[in-house]
Amino acid sequence: MSEPTPPHIVVLGGGSAGWITACLLHHRWADRGGKVTVIESPDIGIIGVGEGSTPQLKAMFDHLGIAEADWMSACDATYKLGIRFTGWSERPGFESYFHPFPGPVDLHSEPGFTHNCMLARRGFDVPAHPDDWFLASVLAEAGKGPQASENFPFAPSYGYHFDAYKLGAFLRDWATARGLVHRPLKVEDIETTEQSEVAALLCEGGERITGDLFVDCSGFRAMIAQGALGGEFVSFGENLFNDSAVVVPTKKVSDFRPQTEAIAMKAGWRWHIPLTTRTGNGYVYSSDHISDEDAAAELLASVGLQQGEAEPRFLKMKVGRMKDSWRGNCLAAGLAQGFVEPLEATALHIVIATALEFAEAYEAGGFTAQHRDAFNRNIGARYDAIRDYIVGHYRLNQRSDTDYWRENAANQNLSDGLKAMLTAWFTHGDIAAANRENYPVQAYSSASWHCLFAGYGAFPPAAKMHSLPSQVQAANLDQVKGMLTACTANFSELGI
Repeated sequence: MSEPTPPHIVVLGGGSAGWITACLLHHRWADRGGKVTVIESPDIGIIGVGEGSTPQLKAMFDHLGIAEADWMSACDATYKLGIRFTGWSERPGFESYFHPFPGPVDLHSEPGFTHNCMLARRGFDVPAHPDDWFLASVLAEAGKGPQASENFPFAPSYGYHFDAYKLGAFLRDWATARGLVHRPLKVEDIETTEQSEVAALLCEGGERITGDLFVDCSGFRAMIAQGALGGEFVSFGENLFNDSAVVVPTKKVSDFRPQTEAIAMKAGWRWHIPLTTRTGNGYVYSSDHISDEDAAAELLASVGLQQGEAEPRFLKMKVGRMKDSWRGNCLAAGLAQGFVEPLEATALHIVIATALEFAEAYEAGGFTAQHRDAFNRNIGARYDAIRDYIVGHYRLNQRSDTDYWRENAANQNLSDGLKAMLTAWFTHGDIAAANRENYPVQAYSSASWHCLFAGYGAFPPAAKMHSLPSQVQAANLDQVKGMLTACTANFSELGI
């Protein structure tokens, strides 16, 4: 009995999400007769808010066989070892912390960190700031990249910063050179069947594009998934207040650290991302707490620009997710599928996960919808887990200077999973076990949850901390620092 032939997939929309999805599906099925066509309007631009990634982007390039030397220079890319959060807590000693991408070396230091966190949670005065315990944070502070010398086999996990427009263009050229079809057409309407599936894309000039499966990467418009098929959108507005962003680039910097900076502002936070040709800056904020004009003025002042020196660009964010990412013969991806604000740079992470998990489910079911419900549950759970982790940043903030921060700290619109994580931390429970129990699809590791809580200094007040009794032993931070310092000698400083 012959194997079923892979489908003809039509992707509506380009940009990073469209081209990543197209490349992954083409890579999987092209040699077995599968076909991918991308329909991209030459008149509709991409949003391109995100210029940062998680390590999943590196895994994707490795999966496709694309070398860093080939794509990074084409996309003005730099390395990213994690995110530094500054100004989210007013507690002395915890005004800033680094959220790393844990790597192999950290297997030797993380147990000591989590042990000291447990002691500090119980009121013992022991060192438990996350910056001291992970190789990535030490490398980033030293301005060193993730590429180790040949005699050091333990490279840290890392992501990238990049120009989103150039990333989409690079993937387009790479894919079309390998047989993927690119059609620069404007889609005017969607033709559907009586079974609520897509029959064809109706393009300007009368052309009708048919296919077996359609991928909606049309951005927040969700032209197919919501517009034509009426899919339900689940808003995260009650959980996450931010719904707007203003962005402005500044000149490149020669002395930079391989990290995204997430800096607290009056009504949100701003990112600072170093590229090889410029620095990306953006302010993500709540329009209920600050006007667009005041947000732009605050951003310009924070990056040293005067009014009129640069033209800020405003964006509105639709924060939430599709109830079902796969509906009928349409898969929603990118902004058409959902968006959780860019605090942890998860946008492309979930695009990659969606494409790979969909390919597995679709093929396992003989290119039918047999596993569609399970796929939708898993992707929905992944979105919700990311949402909860990001909500945790706001719920745990220790600022009191504006209504925005006070209202976030008092927000009671929390999922049962996040409530369970908060309860486990403050009642000295097992965070790793709580993470497993509440998030079967784990978007974040136990180490990340520890960094979040400990980074804000979510311990008893300093006045209530007491010395460790002689019969209890803390992890030896001096030994860990010595090990990490020795490791950093195997890495070189960066420069643009």
